[in-house]
Parts: sequence; C-alpha cells; structure tokens
Amino acid sequence: MPLARSLSVTSLSGLEEWDEEFDLEDAVLFEIAWEVANKVGGIYTVIQTKARLTSEEWGENYFLVGPYVESNVRTQVELIEPTNPVLKRTIDKMNASGCKVYFGRWLIEGSPYVILIDVAFTAWSLDTWKSELWDLCDIGVPWFDREANDAVLFGFLTVWLLGEVCTQCDEPPHIVAHFHEWLAGLGLVLCRQRQLPVATVFTTHATLLGRYLCAGNVDFYNKLADFNVEKEAGDRQIYHRYCLERAAAHCAHVFTTVSQITAIEAEHLLKRKPDIVTPNGLNVKKFSAVHEFQNLHAQSKNRIQEFVRGHFYGHMDFNLDKCLFLFIAGRYEFSNKGADIFLEALARLNYLLRVNHSDVTVIAFFIMPARTNNFNVETLKGQAVRKQLWDTAQTVKERFGKKLYESLLVGQLPDVSKMLDKEDFTIMKRAIFATQRQCQPPVCTHNMLEDSSDPILNCVRRIGLFNSSSDRVKIIFHPEFLSSTSPLLPMDYEEFVRGCHLGVFPSYYEPWGYTPAECTVMGIPSISTNLSGFGCFMEEHIADPSAYGIYILDRRFRGVDESCNQLTSFLFQFCKQSRRQRIIQRNRTERLSDLLDWRYLGRYYISARHMALAKAFPDTFMYELQEPTSASGFRYPRPASVPPSPALSRHSSPHHSEAEDNDDERYDEDLEAEKDRVNIRQPYTLPFKNKSSAVHGKKKAHGK
Repeated sequence: MPLARSLSVTSLSGLEEWDEEFDLEDAVLFEIAWEVANKVGGIYTVIQTKARLTSEEWGENYFLVGPYVESNVRTQVELIEPTNPVLKRTIDKMNASGCKVYFGRWLIEGSPYVILIDVAFTAWSLDTWKSELWDLCDIGVPWFDREANDAVLFGFLTVWLLGEVCTQCDEPPHIVAHFHEWLAGLGLVLCRQRQLPVATVFTTHATLLGRYLCAGNVDFYNKLADFNVEKEAGDRQIYHRYCLERAAAHCAHVFTTVSQITAIEAEHLLKRKPDIVTPNGLNVKKFSAVHEFQNLHAQSKNRIQEFVRGHFYGHMDFNLDKCLFLFIAGRYEFSNKGADIFLEALARLNYLLRVNHSDVTVIAFFIMPARTNNFNVETLKGQAVRKQLWDTAQTVKERFGKKLYESLLVGQLPDVSKMLDKEDFTIMKRAIFATQRQCQPPVCTHNMLEDSSDPILNCVRRIGLFNSSSDRVKIIFHPEFLSSTSPLLPMDYEEFVRGCHLGVFPSYYEPWGYTPAECTVMGIPSISTNLSGFGCFMEEHIADPSAYGIYILDRRFRGVDESCNQLTSFLFQFCKQSRRQRIIQRNRTERLSDLLDWRYLGRYYISARHMALAKAFPDTFMYELQEPTSASGFRYPRPASVPPSPALSRHSSPHHSEAEDNDDERYDEDLEAEKDRVNIRQPYTLPFKNKSSAVHGKKKAHGK
C-alpha cells in the first residue's frame, strides 16, 4: 500500500465519523518490547505513556511483554497471579519446561498487565536457538554481540509464549502481537515462520543503519537512494542486527514507523514502505487555573538561579533577571543530536550580543550523560560557598532585626548608620573574602574520564567559551541525568525543563523527538529541525510555528554553515524578546499540547492494529481505509495578535519600560485561546467492522 502523507499527518482532526459498534471481546493484544518496565531510551516513554489509552481500549485483554530485570521489578511492578486461566496455564507450563516467566501489573497510569521473561535463565538454549535461526533464516549472530544474543533469547521465548497461548485455548482468540524495534523483532519473524494464527504489527522507532550512518557524518538524506545497505551494515559490523530488523519489517502484516521522515528512511534502508505513520504522544495534564504552568516556570527558574549563583560565585557580574536559560538534553550523540551546531551557534551568538552591547546573558546547559568519576570539586565548592553566604546574610539580618526591634520598643526611630556594628562588618567581609576565586567558573560539573577526547569539551576549547566575564554566553555541561537527590542541582528533569526559557534540539537524526514534545506540553518554546519527526509534524499543523514558540531549523535543504547561521538568528531574536513577549509565547506554546495528546495520536496505533486484524483474519474482520480530503485536516492559524517576535512586533529591542510591556492592546489571551481551541475536535476511532453475525457492543467508536 502506498504511503499516504494525509493519512499519517494532516488527517489528525479530519477522520470520517463512524458510529458503528465493534466487538473486540474475543481479541487479545500482546505488546512486546525490550523496554517494557525497563528504561533504556525513548521507547520506554512511548509504551509507558500510551499504556493508559490502550488499557481503556482493550481492558483485561491487553498484555505487555518484556524482559525480567530484578532491579526494575522491585520498584515498578507488582507481581501477582494471572487472572486469565489460559495465561495461567501457559505460564505454568513454560516455567515447568525450564523458563522463568513472571506476571504482574506495571505500576504506571492504566496499571497494565505485564509478562516478564527472564532471558538469562534460558541462556543454556542460546546455541541451539542460534543454529535454528541460521537454518530457518540464514541469519548468523556472532558470539560477542551480547545485545543480539539477548534479542535471540527474547525472540524465541516470545514466540514460545504466543504459541502456548494458542495451544491452551479451545478456540484460539484473535491475537494481535505488536512488536517494537529490532530487539523484539525476531519473535515476529518466528510467528510468521511457524504460521501462528497471530496478527502482527512491527514498529521501528529508528532504523539501526540510519543511526549508524548519520553518526558517521555522511550526507545521509541526500544519498538515501544510493546506499548499498548490505555493505554499509557489514562495514559497521551490524549486518546480523540489520537482517533481524529488515526481516521483521517484511514479515509483519502491518509495518509502521513514528514519523514521515523515518518512513522515507525505512523505505530506502529496510526496503518496505510503512503502512501507517504512528506519531508519538504524551499524557497531557491540563491545569485548572489557565496560567498555573507560568507559576511553575517561575518557581523552577528560581531554583536554577540558585544553582547559577553558586556556580558563578565570584563572577556574578551579570543580572540574573536578564538571564536566559537554554538547554539541550538527550543521548550523548554529538552530531546526531546537534550539539556540534548548537555550540557553534552559541559562539556566534556571543559575538552578536557583545557587539550589540546587550545586557542579556545566556546560560546554555548541556544535559547529556557521559562517563565520569565524580562531581567537580570546584562545582561542589560553589554550592557550599553560596550556602555559606546565605547563612551569613541570615545571621546579619537577625542581628539587625533585633536591634531594630529594641529601638522601636523605646519609641525611637533607628539610626541606620549605627545598626550595623564592627562585628557585623567583620562577618560580611569574611564572607566576601570567601567568594574570591582565581579561576573561571568550570564548564563541566563533573570530572570526565575522557576529558581530552570529549567532543563537547574539545569544541568548547576550539570556540573559546570558558565562562569569562566578557562572555555574554556561558556554558554548563552536566554529563549526568538530573535527579532531585543530587547535591549539585537537586531537580528532576521535568522541573528543570519548566524553569528554562528555551529548549534547543538542532538534531540531524531524530526519528521523533520527545524532548521538544515535552517542552511543548510544559509551555516551553523549543527549536527543532525539519529532519526530526516532531519538527515535520508541527510544520504540518501550524501556519506560523515560530509565533507559537516552535522554531523549525532547516537542516535538510541547507548546508551546515547556513543552518548554523539560521540557528544563531533564532537565538538572537529570542534574546531580543521582552519578558511580556516570552510570556505570550509560552501561553501559545502550551496551547499546542492538545496536538500531542495520546487521546488524538493514539488513533493511528488503533488503526494499525485493526488493519493487522483484517489482514490476518479476513473472514472475520474488515478494515475500510478512507483517504481524508485535502480540506479535512487542520492547521493552527497565525495568531491574530501581535506576534512575540521582535522582528515583527512594535517592540524592536529589550530596552523598554515595564509600562510599555503592559501596553499591548492588540493581544487578548482569552480570545486567542478560544480561536485555537476550535481547531482541536473530539477524537474518534477509524472505521473498523467485525463481519461476525453478532455484535456484542463491548466497545464503541468515539464520534464527534
């Protein structure tokens, strides 16, 4: 089936109404992934956030299948006895045959059932199963690739589970098995090879070869059609992994991927067009008070400011109220995630701010986990000095307050010049002396194990941004996941994002992009690219993305230097915005969160499963694909009020008064929000009919 862009993107609110009831009472869904209750990357977020919606659709007939990892099970899973008699017999038989299979509830929203398989316990079967894989599929897995070995064990155990479920049923139910990524894909291949009565769906969230090629600094998107994929995979020693991924894509009844840009990639590298594009969503929580997220931004920003006060002690020659916090976060892939172009743009931004005599200071955080051995001593000392200064100020304040109180008691106005005695000045001088430092504030908060070869630190040395007093751009590299228990920056990731002003994600390879999506639902503007799934998705739905705080960087049709200049321009224009303009933009950004809600984006996964059922069981199920008309989609219009971009509004520079900030009659927040709300309509499922004689009415498709 040809890939239709309208089905995957512009049809978000334009799907045809369908009020027929359909019956899924005799259907069971198994969703299989290596990241079920096992956080490794972004797939964990996809499955965890989507679980509530899927549980509502399938009820007791929804089961997640993943690996058993004891440390994760202790904190994330409640182990229980299976309530389904067929599943209980299946697990008991597998356990009696030399496996270890656990059943429980995943302690997340929706509380879905999970089946966890201990792959290490059956490692004794690895050689046998590898030989079988070679005989069946001509795929050989080398002994030294531990991840691929786990994929073999997990795949054979998964198909064993599904096969037992079919065997234990008197009348096998209509089973849908949804496999995520190559690590789970072998189970799908074996399902088809053994001809199990199972409808299969395979979702690739990023192709293996695509990630490797982009990391190698090749002109990936312009040469997609020219790659010798077998040779490229062999040169990178991932040919066996590539074969597993490609086999799963071709064996699946329905093949999906997460974005249009990845669909193009999959067509060339995996040699199959995806049937449906399934964008990733989030569980969006709306506040009862419209501007509550602005208050959360202010609270989290204050906590970041406290860290900055300590980190830059002795060099606090900039105004924190005119300080903007930018950040990039994610897997440490220097070029794939765009850290290289971000650093170069920061160097150019630093020059522009200096020559324009701007009083704005930019602090750019790099939150990318790397190999370290501990916190940097100078960084820890900074937080200790900050706390000491605070304690000193509190001591002097108490002494001052006591003297003021005694003066008022006797009915005299205090002589302020005599309120602070010699001891008070001595205490304060000691505190000031303690803030003196001979070195610059550190760029990295930790001691790096490979300092001399670290890409970010080497780039910082090249561009010369060492947090000196003359620099208007400061850099803080935090090579560790954020945690509320950290002695350095005690904030979790969500709090940190809420406290920043702008997320910068100029990725070259980003199949979807959860980091800018998370920024959006929290009302924080972000910079993405037209090579990321998120960026392409937003370009489809927003007439003027930058007015809504979604800046789309062109990395597909421009050279690196041109893209870097464009990113520098975005950053410089953002620095020119007034405080009021940033507030307006955050309000607009937060309103886009409905676009990313699973209540809307989940319909594409529903469609994929229904299509798989219709292909696997054509005598029972019928799927009618209706192409939406060109007018059935929607786009957020350009805001009617003054755009918050300095180039387009009457505030052309940040040097204006507070009175001028509040005098913007052309902006009506409530009116603009109401206009935006009409673009989001109530979700409803795609057409899906059961051709059996009876319709039990267990589930109903949602209409408008």
